[in-house]
Amino acid sequence: MIPDAFSESEEREWIDHMLERLRRRQARDGRASDSALRARAVRLARRYYPDHPDCAAPASVKWVDNQQRRWGSCTPDDGTIRLSRRLTMMPSWVIDYVLLHELAHLVHPDHSRPFWELVGRYAKAERARGYLEGIADAEGA
Repeated sequence: MIPDAFSESEEREWIDHMLERLRRRQARDGRASDSALRARAVRLARRYYPDHPDCAAPASVKWVDNQQRRWGSCTPDDGTIRLSRRLTMMPSWVIDYVLLHELAHLVHPDHSRPFWELVGRYAKAERARGYLEGIADAEGA
């Protein structure tokens, strides 16, 4: 939101300032690079799924631009995880939930009861699901 009193040059300056702040925050939070995202996934897996070492060793974890209807996807056969870049604008606890959801697919490739029990180890799982459902509803998905 920009005050109405801003001139065009002040508006441009403010937008540039806010975009730079966002870039710095994303870099700090590990949102900017695929290697930082993979490291984040490994840390989460070790913390929440210590009894499933396969979760802590995904082959790759990366941001993608081609997922407009999904927040993330996992191919258990080759251990690849992809997260929609749309998530970079969301709170870190939501990104953590999506990562944990996809990591759980390395153990349970379906959405079975054991899968949801594994995902449920994350205290903010239901909150994050509600957040994502709200975004999807607002987008008309």
